[in-house]
Amino acid sequence: MIIKNQNILYISFLILALFIEPWGNTSFAQGDTSYAPASRNSPDSVTVNNIFIVGNVKTKKSVILRELDFTTDFYYDWNTFLEILIADQKKIYNLRLFTSVEITPLITSDREVEILITVKERWYILPQIIFQLADRNFSEWWTNQNRDFSRVNYGLRLSHSNVGGRNEKLKFAGQLGFTKAIDLQYSKPYIDKNQKHGLAAQLTFKENKTIPIKSEFNKQVFYTNEKEDIIKKSFAAALRYTYRRSYYNYHFLTLGYSGTRVANEVLMENPDYFQHGGDKLRYLYATYTFRHDRRDNVSYATDGELLQLSITKYGIIYTEELDEVEVNLTANKYFKFSDKFHFNTGLTADWFLSKSQPYTLVRGIGYNPNFIRGYELNVVEGQQLYVHKNSFRWKFVDWEIDISNLVQLEQFSTIPIRLYLSANFDHGYVKDRNHIPENSRLANKYLMGYGTGIDLVGFYDSVLRFEYSLNNRNEGNFFFNFSTPF
Repeated sequence: MIIKNQNILYISFLILALFIEPWGNTSFAQGDTSYAPASRNSPDSVTVNNIFIVGNVKTKKSVILRELDFTTDFYYDWNTFLEILIADQKKIYNLRLFTSVEITPLITSDREVEILITVKERWYILPQIIFQLADRNFSEWWTNQNRDFSRVNYGLRLSHSNVGGRNEKLKFAGQLGFTKAIDLQYSKPYIDKNQKHGLAAQLTFKENKTIPIKSEFNKQVFYTNEKEDIIKKSFAAALRYTYRRSYYNYHFLTLGYSGTRVANEVLMENPDYFQHGGDKLRYLYATYTFRHDRRDNVSYATDGELLQLSITKYGIIYTEELDEVEVNLTANKYFKFSDKFHFNTGLTADWFLSKSQPYTLVRGIGYNPNFIRGYELNVVEGQQLYVHKNSFRWKFVDWEIDISNLVQLEQFSTIPIRLYLSANFDHGYVKDRNHIPENSRLANKYLMGYGTGIDLVGFYDSVLRFEYSLNNRNEGNFFFNFSTPF
């Protein structure tokens, strides 16, 4: 077992080594004909005279110009310039303000070009009906919870993803069902003229009649009292500051407050639910996060890399209730061999410094986003986890269905459909310092899962995954998920 655990760490360091290579040497596929020069004889170098933007009815021009890595009155090598345009097109699309983005260089003389940026805006105000499962994933609800429709959340969500045309986001959600909740979020990516500093705020209130109070035999144990009273109330508030000096690197500083109260019978079922013996847990926390994000599509990446490191201090005051530090690392690399074939690999690691945590902070494999395919029905809880995911994908369908004769709104006039066949291999390890006997089957053990699946990427980059996976316990099953694995 020690050898296997060392193998996980060894493979993990190999994944991290991918990020040592200079990102400036990244090559971008040039399959988009919008980058073809107007003349067959490409110039050796060019300068940009003017930049024209069309299609941005709501979005301010400055938001788009912020993503451009070139300027006017400067000479660029032609091939390098084309690579810059490809990268800029991806950055503009990843604003998630447009359904399509095209950047076209128009050659006006031997060494001069003008740039035409054509965008198609999304529909920014979206009322949505909330109807979602309260459980960790679809398979948990379908198998472990016997398809119980009382474990469904329903309500209304209203989101405005471009409030003033500057990519501000305002979201409100009112939710009933398994978890009653009110959630309010507002974010403004840039509050300064140079577009480097941003702010975001969030307020959340929740009530529950049924809650997980512990895990046994690597399954969650839920508790509801006989009268079905509310047994848990929680309130959270957070303010986040963002600093984006360069195009791909972000710094976040979050200050927040969390307060949770449970009924006394919860503590009777699990006296260590909050660890300190009381019926409430209150703490201030601070999180610093660094993120390098160079993915071609943040919803379903096929090229680029993502590196994120965060450290959180729980208990700035009220340290008698909680005094904890958590460190999290995510390192993903996406290799695009061609338009149809790509390979994704990603490492996630999470560490708590203390031996045990309040159950509201418990982490492990099985809790989003840390899972191993083949173990979707299980939770493996502990203080340290390592997960390494791998997928080789083949795009065998790439359609764009025109329904403009049925829908007059331009934002909904086409339906994109992409289908990928995937071959998957995940493995990982959870270290539980407490060595709970009931969970010893999977905790402190090497875990592995593999299989195949089909990913559907549809309207507004929504993702559906259908997979069949086996694990190293010789357990196999079909699994259904609503998000990309990494």
